[in-house]
Amino acid sequence: MVFTDDCIYYGNSKSVKEVQPSDLDCIEFQLGRTPRDVHAIAYRCPCSMPAVVQTPPRLSDGTPFPTFYYATCPRLTGAISTLESSGLMAEMNERLAHDADLAAAYRKAHDAYVSDRNALGVVVDEVKGISAGGMPDRVKCLHSLVAHSLSAGPGVNPLGDEALSKLPQWWQEHACNTEMNA
Repeated sequence: MVFTDDCIYYGNSKSVKEVQPSDLDCIEFQLGRTPRDVHAIAYRCPCSMPAVVQTPPRLSDGTPFPTFYYATCPRLTGAISTLESSGLMAEMNERLAHDADLAAAYRKAHDAYVSDRNALGVVVDEVKGISAGGMPDRVKCLHSLVAHSLSAGPGVNPLGDEALSKLPQWWQEHACNTEMNA
């Protein structure tokens, strides 16, 4: 894992961890519902709780599910929601339309996302070639892009990295693990 100056640490394919029963309990607490088909913990919040999970491309009920990296930490998702409401996605879409280098890097992020999901070895024709968050042509969900950046590490998803850099330090006050144990 890599620590940045402001203590966000990124995961990568080598840091993915098997799901423990305590992780599932935490994720259920975070989501307010039973989690569906969690494959692995892709990123842990600095407070040590799961913050991003990997989900297989087909849920156990048969539903196709293209969102491989799914953010679960309510503090993280709340901060991302606030960022989405700021108009950042419209700015990003405008830049994507006019910056060929950014568009190419974003296309590579899409390819990396699909490759990570395909590495599970589960072929789901309904989501073949589909990533998340609007990739590769537009930005429609910063939650997906930030989850990808936290899980894959810096430099993989330029717009996810940008969004992540604009987030407040969501883990600083009243860490999730203290709320869960209250």
